[in-house]
Amino acid sequence: MANHVRIATIGSPTEQVHKDLQPQEMVEHMIEFWKGKLNQVLPDRPDLIVVSEACDRLVTPSFSTDQLLEYYRVRKDQVRDYFATTAKEHRCNIVYSATRQADDGTWRNSSVVLDRSGNTAGIYSKNHLTIDENETGGKLYGREAPLIECDFGKIACAICFDLNFDELLSKYVKARPDLIIFSSMYHGGLSQVHWAYYCRCYFVGAISRNPCQIRNPFGEVVASSTNYFDFVVANVNLDCCLAHLDYNGEKLVALKSKYGRKVDIYDPGYVGSVMISSEADDISALEMVKEFEIELLDDYFARALAHRHAPGHMES
Repeated sequence: MANHVRIATIGSPTEQVHKDLQPQEMVEHMIEFWKGKLNQVLPDRPDLIVVSEACDRLVTPSFSTDQLLEYYRVRKDQVRDYFATTAKEHRCNIVYSATRQADDGTWRNSSVVLDRSGNTAGIYSKNHLTIDENETGGKLYGREAPLIECDFGKIACAICFDLNFDELLSKYVKARPDLIIFSSMYHGGLSQVHWAYYCRCYFVGAISRNPCQIRNPFGEVVASSTNYFDFVVANVNLDCCLAHLDYNGEKLVALKSKYGRKVDIYDPGYVGSVMISSEADDISALEMVKEFEIELLDDYFARALAHRHAPGHMES
């Protein structure tokens, strides 16, 4: 059944403050900064808001690592709690990405997913830090790659340098999230396309000083921030799946013939597959596919690979 989700992504650059401010004053300054940024998208009543990596990190002249850690110790959960209050007040999910101190006192680079009640739905800690983040910044590598349950579906998170590693991508390919959330300070370029396509899901990038983009499962940009505005809000339909054109041509015609406007069959061209999305209130895309015995993209590839390895099919 149609699963329309309104997504806002914000890629604000790290805020700069005067180094002579006391840490608590810096925290209060940061909260005011994010009030202004969130107010850009809240009138659109998004279901999900995503912000860029280390969103409440401070940049000040001659600010040392020790001073930054002292700021974080004073900050504690104040900024997160502000985001949680906003999520509850506006009935939206928010992904708050920031440096976080764990219960044992060690540090992580994490994305905290807050639900519509302001509660923590899940936490992802960056699996693939840069070496400097560990050696100089004192952060530990995350171990887990959870799928986090939201009211609209399951999300997977990645942070910045993560996008370079197939080790994490392969976990998500198997896990099949409905949405990938990418909070970052670098764009990732073609890696964004790669991750969206291989996970067969929508991809949301919230990236400091770079375009913040929402991509469909083919990796195509469906919405982007601009040089004028560091945010974008767009609707996506997560009730979708991919099917190859081979052996499915007549079935796709029959599917469209029966359901008309209740189904969208999108062809991006050049990749030999289409995206089937349900716009109906009473039947899902997968149910439509099952009804017409349409073979999904991954099932077709698995069948083709098995056929190659069947006895007598391969040259000796």
